[in-house]
Amino acid sequence: MNQIINRIEPSLKPSDHPYLNGAWAPNFEEHDASDMEVIGTIPADLDGIYVRNTENPVHQPIGRYHPFDGDGMLHMMRFSNGTAEYKNRFVRTKDFEAEAEAGEALWAGFMEPTAKSKRPGCGIASHLRDSSSTDVLVRNGKILSTFWQCGEGYLLDPETLDTLGIEEWTPVDGLSAHPKLDATTGELMFFNYGGTAPYMHYGVVGADNELKHYIPIELPGTRLPHDMAISDNYSVLNDFPLFPIPEALENGYFVPQFVEGMKSRFAVLPRYGSPEDVMWFEAEPTYVLHWTNCWEDGDEVVLEGYFQKGPLPPPLESMGDRYKLLAASIDLHSLRPHLHRWRFNLKTGETAEARVCDQEHVEFGNINPDRYGREHRYVYSAHGKKGWFLFDGLVKHDLKAPTAEKVLFGEGRFGSEAPFVPRKGAIEEDDGYLVSFVTDMKRDRSECVVYDARDLEQGPLCQVILPHRICSGTHATWAEARDL
Repeated sequence: MNQIINRIEPSLKPSDHPYLNGAWAPNFEEHDASDMEVIGTIPADLDGIYVRNTENPVHQPIGRYHPFDGDGMLHMMRFSNGTAEYKNRFVRTKDFEAEAEAGEALWAGFMEPTAKSKRPGCGIASHLRDSSSTDVLVRNGKILSTFWQCGEGYLLDPETLDTLGIEEWTPVDGLSAHPKLDATTGELMFFNYGGTAPYMHYGVVGADNELKHYIPIELPGTRLPHDMAISDNYSVLNDFPLFPIPEALENGYFVPQFVEGMKSRFAVLPRYGSPEDVMWFEAEPTYVLHWTNCWEDGDEVVLEGYFQKGPLPPPLESMGDRYKLLAASIDLHSLRPHLHRWRFNLKTGETAEARVCDQEHVEFGNINPDRYGREHRYVYSAHGKKGWFLFDGLVKHDLKAPTAEKVLFGEGRFGSEAPFVPRKGAIEEDDGYLVSFVTDMKRDRSECVVYDARDLEQGPLCQVILPHRICSGTHATWAEARDL
């Protein structure tokens, strides 16, 4: 069965915008497909779903467009007994439905001033559409989709991809992208941030899906955190020297600045700690989008993520005057991230930090989920295409060797975040699969690919050809069938 379930009528007009064309051209059709061409063999022990979120605009933007402004669309591949089924659906947030009814955009993107939005919204300047287009995870048998500037948190059915509504415990201040699930306890840790004091909150949701803990985290002003980390007993939040210029924000404009010489700060607190329990640690100035892992080692909490050497890079001249600032801000070759570790000593209050891999231009990493909260050996990162917010390959970091094995998808082929799926009965940490969606611009198609994590160089074990070419995207997750 391959059929188009629905087609959304867009108001989007033709444009030369680099992130509305090519691999970033949006989709307007929702598909169900089970009769798809398969190149190679689907591993018989893959049993679960791979889900990726996507920024996929429907309406003509109000002013300048940033790819993070697009509407949320989930793409899902269900694997079972050597077969695959595909679905994609828009995340039907309240704001998505409001714009569908109006037939036009009602909210401007974050590159535009607050005054251009026709209705109040979410985000630091309270003018963004809650598109729920950033992160995605599976918890309590449901998919949770989130927005990077603190939307409401939307639930979707993992069988049908129907939008079920807003997660009931979402606080009035919203829910940022990248909440963290403790698979052992069932608890979910989250944070949010905004434009008024205390500027950040932190919370814990119990396994029974009740909000158990919610406290303020006082910051000096408006900040732009993107991710958090958890260990068995602690949560780690951050305060980086990249944040909106306060005077511009007061006038409704989001203009980022990187304050030279200002230290990075990390808040380490017990999972159910009070504001008085927060320990602040200083480190070298940087900005970090994503963490890979966090664990405890004696008196220390160890944090690993992607240190940016160029958090606010100069304009990317190759993109021309109209898009050179935008292009530089999301190009991994301009930001130059690499894997880095911070060690926070809870007794002395001291920080030690060091680079752990020479490979740069990598981000959006995953590890074996069985190693979360413990020291790991392998990280699987997406490799950035120079000059673009596109991923042209995967990098397997062996942090013990240490080595980095880079495998490119091929000319004109661009993937997304690739979660690690442990092989059934695996003993070794890297015994498993990497799953990703890949868009092939030369063949004008998209595929779901599965790699053997122990042998990336042999290429994908299988390529499941999707019924349409899909828009490029970033964050993804894997969930075992038993967790649905």
